[in-house]
Amino acid sequence: MKGPVRRLLFWSPRVLCIAFALFVSLFAVDVFNEGLGLWKTILALSIHLIPTAFVVVVLALSWRWEWVGGILYIAVGIFYLIEARHHPDWVVVISGPLFLVGALFLLNWLKRAEIRA
Repeated sequence: MKGPVRRLLFWSPRVLCIAFALFVSLFAVDVFNEGLGLWKTILALSIHLIPTAFVVVVLALSWRWEWVGGILYIAVGIFYLIEARHHPDWVVVISGPLFLVGALFLLNWLKRAEIRA
């Protein structure tokens, strides 16, 4: 495997995961339009950022053990697919990137000897 391909395969799931975490955190911005007090806004913001925290924690685990990220991101994608089956547009927007990142982490794990050579 050539150098640029190795770097692309190593960095693409990580960068896509960070971009997905930023995308999911945008949904937390709506708490500022609710007109809540300071403490209720902080609480609502914290609750809305739980999915982002999960994505970041799994990314931290995946950075070292790619198979963990592959399995967890695909599992969360399947879970969201089942839970949001009545909103097919959101299934594509949320589950699609999770499946892609999970598959890239699994490919990373399978090709780790070549990538780290």
